[in-house]
Amino acid sequence: MDLTQFTPPLVAILRGLQAPDAEAAGAALFGAGFRLLEVPLNRPGALESIALLARMAPAGSIVGGGTMLSVADVDAVHAAGGRMLVAPNCNTQVIARAAALGMLCAPGVATPSEAFDALGAGAHALKIFPAEMVGYAGLTAFKTVLPPGTPLWPVGGVSPDTMAAWVAAGATGFGIGGALYTPGVTPDQLGVRADAFVAAWRATQAG
Repeated sequence: MDLTQFTPPLVAILRGLQAPDAEAAGAALFGAGFRLLEVPLNRPGALESIALLARMAPAGSIVGGGTMLSVADVDAVHAAGGRMLVAPNCNTQVIARAAALGMLCAPGVATPSEAFDALGAGAHALKIFPAEMVGYAGLTAFKTVLPPGTPLWPVGGVSPDTMAAWVAAGATGFGIGGALYTPGVTPDQLGVRADAFVAAWRATQAG
């Protein structure tokens, strides 16, 4: 799968999003330029929110599920219109099922062994999680042993101020959670936060 179509390569992690807030949140994020939206499954109403966001997603965008831990989760998200798998872990059966359904697969890895297992199962991008634990030096080490061009997306503690350092270490995208979306944030606030992340990403690419 060619991930260059998803620019900027920033995944909005919408943990705790409720269906009544989904359309407003989606409009704010899509309007700011986000093209990858993830609703974690470990909160009530996630599948309904995924379905709502998938219906309104503009061309060149993908909506999917996060914290997808089982093949049943993959099937449920796909049935709801989700086309992206995000997980905190590397479960090769889950990755293979999502890949077979044509979903963008971004499982979580924290070691080279997990990274190679994930790629072997069909992963398209690697969610480096928790990014704070792996660190800049760890990400650089990942890059030296993985196939050239492997998309590496740190997740956990990423802010606009730290994105440049992560990119210098080898990051090619990011997953952004609490610094972007928290339940109760207004659409205007969400738009301001989203604009800041998009601007910071573009600044890393300008040089």
